[in-house]
Amino acid sequence: MTESTEPIKAVPVRHPGRWVATAVILLLVAMFINMAATNPNFAWDVVWEFLFNSQIIKGVWATIWITIVAMIVGVGLGVLFAVMRLSPNPVLSNVAMAYIWFFRGTPVLVQLIFWFNLAALVPMLSIGIPFGPTFASWDTNDVITPFMAALLGLGLNEGAYMAEIARAGIQSVDEGQSEASSALGMSRAQTMRRIVLPQAMRVIIPPTGNEVISMLKTTSLVSVVALPELLYNTQQIYARTYQTIPLLIVASIWYLILTSVLTVGQFYVERHFGRGSSSHVQQTFLQRLRRNMFRFHQPPPPPPTTILDPNSGVR
Repeated sequence: MTESTEPIKAVPVRHPGRWVATAVILLLVAMFINMAATNPNFAWDVVWEFLFNSQIIKGVWATIWITIVAMIVGVGLGVLFAVMRLSPNPVLSNVAMAYIWFFRGTPVLVQLIFWFNLAALVPMLSIGIPFGPTFASWDTNDVITPFMAALLGLGLNEGAYMAEIARAGIQSVDEGQSEASSALGMSRAQTMRRIVLPQAMRVIIPPTGNEVISMLKTTSLVSVVALPELLYNTQQIYARTYQTIPLLIVASIWYLILTSVLTVGQFYVERHFGRGSSSHVQQTFLQRLRRNMFRFHQPPPPPPTTILDPNSGVR
C-alpha cells in the first residue's frame, strides 16, 4: 500500500480593507498638502519669519518653565493627598477626598481666573495668630502675580489628578509587601518611601507622562492672566501684524515640537521602569519601522515538510 503526502499550499490572507484605507488616507493627505501649498492665506513666508522670533522663543522658554514648576507642585501634592486618601485616619482621608472632589470638579480656566482676581475677595494677605495680632501683611496684588496665579491654578488642579494616579499605583502593590515590611519593624512612612512607592512607579509613570504633555498644552490657558508664555506672545504679535493664522501656525509648530520631545522622553522613561516585568519590552519607532519593512519584503515561509519514518512501512 502506497501513500503519498503533498505539501499544503499556504496562501497568505488578503487584507483589501487595508489597501482601501491606505488609499483614502493618502488621498486626504495629498489634498491637504495641495491646499497648504496653494492657499496664499497660510502665508508660509510669515510663518518662517516669526518661527524663531525672539519674542516667540521667550514664550517657548516660559511655557517650559511653567510646565516644570506646575508639574513639580502637582506631583508633590498628588503623592501627599494619595497617601492621605489611603490613610486609616478618617480626618486625613476625608480632607484628601474633599480636595480631589473640588479641584477635579471645577474647570482649570475658572480656577486661573479666580486666583488672578483673588484681590477682589481678599485685598490683604497677612500672617499672624488667628483672631489675634497680625505680624505681617501684604497687598494681594503684589503676591498674586500672573505667574503665581498660573502656578496655583495649574498646580492645585494637577495635584487632584495626580493624587488619583498615585493612589492607583500604590494600590497596585501587593499588600504582602507592606505586611512584610511591618514585620521587619519598618514604620508606615519607611514602608511607603522604600517599599511601596518604588514598586508603584511602574504604574504611575505612564499616566504621569501623559499628564506632563497635557500640562504643556494647558499652559496656553494662562494667556488669560497675561502671563507671557507662547500663546500670549503669539497673540501680542498678531495683534500688531494682523497675521492671525500664520502666527497660530507658528505656535502650533512649537507645541508639536515640545510635545514630540516629551513623548520620546516618556517612551524611554517607561521603558526604563518597565525592565524586569513580564510584559513585552517596547520597541522604538525606528525599530518598529525596520521590523515592518523587513516583514513586508520577507517572502512567505516555505510549506511544512513531512518526514516519514522508514520503519513505519509506508512506501
